[in-house]
Parts: sequence; structure tokens; C-alpha cells
Amino acid sequence: MERGQAELILPLVESVLAEGGLKLRDLDAIAFGRGPGGFTGVRLAASVVQGLAFGAGLGVVPVSDLAAVALQASRQLPAARQVLVANDARMKEVYWAWFGTSPLLISSDAERVSPPAEVVLPELPAGEPWLAAGRGLRAWPELAERCRAAGATIFPEMLPRAAEVLDLALPRVQAGQLLDPTDALPVYVRDRVAESSL
Repeated sequence: MERGQAELILPLVESVLAEGGLKLRDLDAIAFGRGPGGFTGVRLAASVVQGLAFGAGLGVVPVSDLAAVALQASRQLPAARQVLVANDARMKEVYWAWFGTSPLLISSDAERVSPPAEVVLPELPAGEPWLAAGRGLRAWPELAERCRAAGATIFPEMLPRAAEVLDLALPRVQAGQLLDPTDALPVYVRDRVAESSL
């Protein structure tokens, strides 16, 4: 949805719980996409999770939106051992990070925000499969073409999904690595959130 998430999110939570025959207090924890992403959406996700988890006495598990896309992409081509995720950050930039996939998804470096031209591509042996995923590739076709020319398989339509957020959170829930609801904080990566038209 482009707009209206704030009005629909709590009714959607109630609907999903009802469909599963559960109450909020029956859950083990609440996982959420903590960003990086759009300022309003990331802030909304974190604040709703804080309220729900605090009210129900639950712990929380923040999950990187970039990692969720990386996991989704890696499932499309399991032979690839490296995934670049580039999500559109607006303001002529992309959020991006590298992930390794052998054997589990691991972050290879820090999450960054930069102009698409500054995204660093890998130096891999010729023919080694790697992936590039995320809506930043759709927003910036020149970045997608640069990745393709360097041998990447491209997935330019991928967005973070609840399925991968859950899969990334589950081992932390099982290990008891839950955060207090007050620590359900958004990750923006970018310090500036608006751009002057002057």
C-alpha cells in the first residue's frame, strides 16, 4: 500500500490472530522489519510493535529489511553464495548491503545508503553465480545493468516479506534472544530524511 497503513494495521493484526485462533498473549514474540526503509513506514512498524508487545508482555525481534530480501532472493538461486540487496531510498539513493549465503544467510558488511553509482560490486571468480535483488534495481536501471554486466542474476521486484522476516527471527526466538519492547527501534541508516527543492 502506498498510503493508509496506519488505519489498517491493527485490524489486520486482529484478523490474522483470529484466523489462527490465537490471542496476542499466546505468541512467543513479535518479529518486525526494522528497516532500513521509508521513514514513515519503518517508524510505524516499530511503534506498533512496541505497543503490541508492551501490552501483551512479549519480547521483540527486529529483522533487517535488506536481509529479508536477501533470503528471498537466495531461495530463487541456491547456488549463489553472494547477494547484493539494493532497495530504493528515494532522494536519488539506495539502501544496500552484501550478504553471504553459505550455509546460512549472514551479513557481509554494514547497511549503507548512497547514490546507486557508489554501490560496490563484488570481485568474484568468473562464472561464480551471484544475485542482485530489491526495488533499487527497478528504480535505477543503470545499477541493474551494472550488476547484470558483472554476472548477477537480477530480481528487481523483490520487497521484504513477512515469511522471510519470520524465518530470520525464528532462530533468535528459539534461542531466547528477545529484546524488550522499548528496544523495538527503527533503523534508518540515513541521517537526513527530507530534501530541499531549493
